[in-house]
Amino acid sequence: MSQQKPRSINIELPADLDPTYANFAVISHTPSEVIIDLAQMLPNQPKVRVRSRVVMTPLNAKLMLRALEDNLSKFESAFGEIAVPGQGDDLIRSFFGGKLPPETE
Repeated sequence: MSQQKPRSINIELPADLDPTYANFAVISHTPSEVIIDLAQMLPNQPKVRVRSRVVMTPLNAKLMLRALEDNLSKFESAFGEIAVPGQGDDLIRSFFGGKLPPETE
């Protein structure tokens, strides 16, 4: 059995591309797609604004998950463990001054 050599991919980053800052994500799926809405959540603001939507196949989503896990593992090896302050509603409450925004209560 022969091993395939990894192919080189030329990635173009347009000079006028505006970066999107996201600190909140909503992930949903259909049988053929995974949809990731990237959003900005601001403290004491009742609305979360979606800034970008990424749609991909489940296979590509799984490959992205593996790439993120690998990258975060390398990051934590270099800089220490990333502490997660809470889970679910607790994490959302931390952005809204200890309570959930009205539409989620």
